[in-house]
Amino acid sequence: MSQSLPSAAGPWETRLFGIVVVALVAFGVVAIYSASSVLHNSSFAVRQLIGACLGVVVMLVATRIDYHVWRDSAWPMLGAAALLLLILLLPFMGFLTHTVKGATRWLQVGSVQFQPSELAKFAVIVWTAMLAAKKGTAVRDLKRGVLPFIVIVLPVSGLVLLEPDLSTACLLLLLAGIVLFTAGAKIGHFLLVGLVAIPFLGGSVATAHYQLQRMLSFLSPGENLQAGNWQIQQSLTGFGSGRLFGVGFGRGSQKLGYLPEAHSDFIYSTIGEEWGFLGAATIVLLYWLLVSLGFRVARTAPDRFGMLLATGITALIGVTALTHIAVNLALLPSTGLPLPFLSDGRSNLVISLLAAGVLINIGNCRLRSGKRR
Repeated sequence: MSQSLPSAAGPWETRLFGIVVVALVAFGVVAIYSASSVLHNSSFAVRQLIGACLGVVVMLVATRIDYHVWRDSAWPMLGAAALLLLILLLPFMGFLTHTVKGATRWLQVGSVQFQPSELAKFAVIVWTAMLAAKKGTAVRDLKRGVLPFIVIVLPVSGLVLLEPDLSTACLLLLLAGIVLFTAGAKIGHFLLVGLVAIPFLGGSVATAHYQLQRMLSFLSPGENLQAGNWQIQQSLTGFGSGRLFGVGFGRGSQKLGYLPEAHSDFIYSTIGEEWGFLGAATIVLLYWLLVSLGFRVARTAPDRFGMLLATGITALIGVTALTHIAVNLALLPSTGLPLPFLSDGRSNLVISLLAAGVLINIGNCRLRSGKRR
């Protein structure tokens, strides 16, 4: 008698995953409305609501598409992401780009803006999962396994770094590394690559004034409050003001010009002030639930590609959420990574919902023929 294959995660896991995602998206629109109310302009919340509606449609469509389609589209999607990132850096393409605070990270056509680095996150995960599944045990070899991935992913990360966006560039490498490690790559190879990369990373931080200021501010908390430490100190003040139950919806004071980017980079601090420790802790629990369900889907995926893809998507949600929360609590230097499904930003929201839909499809998949793809 042939041995039966492990079944995919049951419908309740994927249904619960989808419910939590939609709940976070809905709460995010509410939180952004509150955080931007000081501007007497509801456009932030309206734009996020439009992005949420579009993103939910994309997620629902993705739940119905066989996830193996993404395996077949890995190379074209990664190439498209790299091309869009390159367009941002071409001087003669300035009419298609949008620059904020010295960073050119958005393509703009009319009133529509798109951030190519968000597509790059998803594309890198899909491509790494595809190639790692194809290579099999060869990923354990440095020359045939890890190095080919570095040759492709590193230039893509380099394009993001030139925007400049160090945190997202590092995130791309980390996500690819997590997928490779799950596929069986040796940790010693990652340590070797890390040692080689340290001088280049240090040079990047040292030559970029804002990155160096953030690092020095993190290492010297409480000093020079008018510079890099200002955001962190105001973020912590917001958490302290919230106490257990919060000051109430819309009643936060840190958004009144004290806490910059209260609707995006520091939205978790805004939630902590207005909803208190209980509200902030609930958000953490919801992300913990998402990550737990995501890894359960990965463990029970029908094939190796599905397992690696689900792992990468779960890591994308978990790592970015953990980083955002840690930054808001002054546990990491300021990075600018959004809080998935909650922070302002339609590109991030739509791509995050697309990734969530793909993961749900993996969880719902059943092998009918008794054979792995």
